[in-house]
Amino acid sequence: MADISAAAVKELRERTGAGMMDCKKALVECKGDMEKAIDFLREKGLAAAAKKEGRIAAEGLVEAYIHGAGRIGVLVEVNCETDFVARGEEFKQFVKDIAMQIAAAKPLYINKEDVPADVIEHEKQILRAQALNEGKPEKIVDKMVEGRIEKYYKEVCLMEQSFIRDPDIVIKDLVVQKIAAIGEKIAIRRFARYELGEGIEKRQDNFADEVMKEINR
Repeated sequence: MADISAAAVKELRERTGAGMMDCKKALVECKGDMEKAIDFLREKGLAAAAKKEGRIAAEGLVEAYIHGAGRIGVLVEVNCETDFVARGEEFKQFVKDIAMQIAAAKPLYINKEDVPADVIEHEKQILRAQALNEGKPEKIVDKMVEGRIEKYYKEVCLMEQSFIRDPDIVIKDLVVQKIAAIGEKIAIRRFARYELGEGIEKRQDNFADEVMKEINR
């Protein structure tokens, strides 16, 4: 059995959010290879999340986040299975992080499946016209459009966005990590985001940078 140091376990926990014992087991299974251990935990987390998918998650929290002296407001509902977990600090912090994510990254939908078909079709038409105007050969335009649609999803779908605290992971992976760590189904159910003067022509500020400054205080 590989000799696993406490420092390695600590590093893996910090990088994945998994429990200490799970981190040690992953490192043992992977003979101390950190990157393989991360993949091991991700696979385990996905399996755990899949098993919990059919469970009912009707508890949780509604988080209100106000940024910049009332310039941006977010309401988000995140569900879990029990009131016990909902009252826990780890779950509360997760919900707060999601509210800040919404404030900074301005998603329009939660999942890819939530984007209306007519919106996707309209976007594809625009992207196709752009590609043709760039002089791209007709035979590769469709593949280019599909690639750019995936980029569009990453911009407008919360679950596809990079996490503002750790850009190396996306929100859907963060949810899987929390399910593995907490042991209950977690679901981001709905949100609303309001920005002062939205739709009125005005000076544009980088709210994402402002939210990150607040996070890092």
